[in-house]
Amino acid sequence: MGAFNLIQMTKTLNVLVIEDDLIEVMKLNRTVKSLDYNHNIIEAKDGEEAIEKLKQNDYRPDVILLDLNMPKMNGIEFLKFLKNDKEFKYLPVIILTTSKNQKDLFKCYELGIAGYIIKPLKYEDYVVKIKKTLDYWSTNELIRVK
Repeated sequence: MGAFNLIQMTKTLNVLVIEDDLIEVMKLNRTVKSLDYNHNIIEAKDGEEAIEKLKQNDYRPDVILLDLNMPKMNGIEFLKFLKNDKEFKYLPVIILTTSKNQKDLFKCYELGIAGYIIKPLKYEDYVVKIKKTLDYWSTNELIRVK
């Protein structure tokens, strides 16, 4: 048996981050940059702004990172909209939240999320979780909705 190298075949992702806390958005961008990833991060401060971005013809995310606690339209309200829309319902949504509420967890999975991540307090732990998440989705076969 000869030795071989595994080459990770990854793609650049369009990531829609829906988060109202500017510090959390800055932390995510810093993490992606520190990991030397080339993903395109698009930001929306709430569900309403995210819907506006989704309806723009020139932008389609591959994956959505969604906070639950936001003004105007919260994460669960946004999920209900997304999963009831024939054009957007297949977009993978990963909840990225501080909420450990079991009711939120069950409701989100009931609505069809792809994952639920609790934001850790330590930055190093946050980096590990974001790395694992982005690595997974950049190797996954995704549906491109036009």
